[in-house]
Amino acid sequence: MLIPPHPFFMIRHGETDWNREGRFQGQVDIDLNDLGRSQAAGNGKALAALIDPSQWAFICSPMSRTRETMELIRENMGLPREGYTIDERLIEVTFGDWEKHTLFDIDHIWPDQAKLRQENKWEYVPPNGESYRAAAERMRPVLENLKQPSVIVTHGGIIRGMRVYIEDTDPDDTAQSVIPQDQLYFYDGDEGGWLDKDDGAEA
Repeated sequence: MLIPPHPFFMIRHGETDWNREGRFQGQVDIDLNDLGRSQAAGNGKALAALIDPSQWAFICSPMSRTRETMELIRENMGLPREGYTIDERLIEVTFGDWEKHTLFDIDHIWPDQAKLRQENKWEYVPPNGESYRAAAERMRPVLENLKQPSVIVTHGGIIRGMRVYIEDTDPDDTAQSVIPQDQLYFYDGDEGGWLDKDDGAEA
């Protein structure tokens, strides 16, 4: 279990065209699509109703899809688009040779590797990539060393790793989980979970 010193929100970037196509992005820099921009704006409006932003830090992965998400969140909170910090440790899991490919591609090009991944998704390392476990270990010090309550914008793989540490969930089950792009994950200093989109209550 990981007990960060301050509360935080963790938010996945909005949708991209590659998300819609089921294409592995990893550390390829892909922009948001129109739905993704709408999702980011909606998350900003939800946050504006929940917190006083002057008391919170804003921290972001370096990818363009996360930076644009963060800027839209801040804009919809009534804040300048700038005013956040970049932390390289929040970058997405790299899927190595699998990046730019769909699951259909992978099943046909690397069928044995695809089978191994299904057997242990948390520990599996794609060719020239990294495991969810390794990415989670890279991210962990960000949460351990928070200086104040924080709004963090990152990626699906990183949020999966965070949930394993915060919620003590089964790693392989969590690695298989769907991470929404239009909801807020909130850790209140004691426990974490997804907030309901309508009223901010835990879902």
